[in-house]
Amino acid sequence: MRKLKRQIIIISIIIISIFMIAILNLKSDASVKLNGIENFPSSYQPYLKELSNKYPDWKFTALYTNLDWNYVINQENIFGKNLVPKNYSDNWKNTTPGQYNVEVDAGWVDSSRRAVEYCMDPRNFLNEARIFQFEGLSYDSSTNSLDIIEKILYGTEFYNRQVTYLDANGNSISMNEKYGDLILRAGQTSYVSPYHLASRIKQEVGPFLSHSSISGTVAGFKGLYNFYNIGATSSAEPMGAIKNGLQYAKDGKGASQATKDKYLIPWNTKERAITGGAIFIGSSYINVGQNTIYLQKFDVNDDRGGNLFTHQYMTNVLAPYSESKSIYNGYQKAGILNSAMNFIIPVYDNMPDIPTQNPNINDNDFTNDNTKIYCNANNVNIRTGPSTSYDIITQISNGYKMTRIKKGNQSGERWDMVRLENGIIGYIFQTYVTEIPAVQIEKIDISIDNTTLQKGERKQLKVVISPVEAANYKVIYSSSNPRSSFNR
Repeated sequence: MRKLKRQIIIISIIIISIFMIAILNLKSDASVKLNGIENFPSSYQPYLKELSNKYPDWKFTALYTNLDWNYVINQENIFGKNLVPKNYSDNWKNTTPGQYNVEVDAGWVDSSRRAVEYCMDPRNFLNEARIFQFEGLSYDSSTNSLDIIEKILYGTEFYNRQVTYLDANGNSISMNEKYGDLILRAGQTSYVSPYHLASRIKQEVGPFLSHSSISGTVAGFKGLYNFYNIGATSSAEPMGAIKNGLQYAKDGKGASQATKDKYLIPWNTKERAITGGAIFIGSSYINVGQNTIYLQKFDVNDDRGGNLFTHQYMTNVLAPYSESKSIYNGYQKAGILNSAMNFIIPVYDNMPDIPTQNPNINDNDFTNDNTKIYCNANNVNIRTGPSTSYDIITQISNGYKMTRIKKGNQSGERWDMVRLENGIIGYIFQTYVTEIPAVQIEKIDISIDNTTLQKGERKQLKVVISPVEAANYKVIYSSSNPRSSFNR
């Protein structure tokens, strides 16, 4: 009998173990991608429809992580995992005794839970600029084109320029291809968006071909190129960072032969440098499922077989927020915002009805409200926060009706938090709103099958209030007979 019990216990443990493995696999491998605005939760859709109306060639993919929202926040709200500058207000910082203002890195401290919630809720950033933290960074033949690459390169010496380079002996070699051609082919080879590669080259080496990382003329590293400054770690030596990057281009800084073969090292031609560097960029994050800036910061989806929340490229909790605006500005300057682009936007289970607000927004500056209001001016901006410094979500005009869900009582300029008729939640300057007066009852019609009732008999009263807008008044029935149940 005891032996049987032990077998049952062992079998139970095995079953529990299998069950736990299944849960872990569910958390890491069960994400689902669905294309189209209609496949997003309702709280996402109005913002995406607003963007789609302005940019009809933009595509939106819902990444259902199948992760519980509170579980995700708990995993990210661990000391040292997300940082903010020390000079930020306490609303942004972890104020736990013993952890408050402890510099995890020079000038950087642990962030507050509210900061993590705000930065992780995608709905806070579904506006024209910040959505670029969700831009797909994988190669996509349906959206990536040579014409757009050239537009990104416009204003630099790479634009529409035939490739030439120096070999180790100082000989000049010309190719029959342009930089845009090499970047497009590098994207195809590495499975990385060539738009991302072109933007990154501009960011890393600037607009000039004479940059030391790609000139091929640095003493000791002649004929070597590093377009993405991979391995260019800081050094006190003059040109130390550049030399470190060129050392990587030369031998991978002691990397194995397999690694060097994978990344096409040495980077002794511009094509090898552009393509090999792209393979390096893709293999680190983009090709393991972390193919947006958001997913590189918040590891809620990857193909590494578990251990989510560990493979994170940066600790600055606001990095996706900041980098998205830089990308937007670059695309705007290049004139390509109307081009086809794809955005991959995470969705979590059990998300709050209203996204966590920016930690700079003081909850004490508002009182809960449910008043019907309308806009009293034309071309009024609805913003992501109560100030003109916040991003614009949309514009409304005179007569537009909405619901004020929080009334501002700030000192100075006052802003209200509103829900538009299409579901968008944002902030409007209080001067531009007028309360809708309660509609007065003009007429009440009461009908009944007949006016005579026998004792114990039941009849239904039908009441119609006009106009319809006043029908939300409470109806109270009474009788002139003091013993009638109507008066109870």
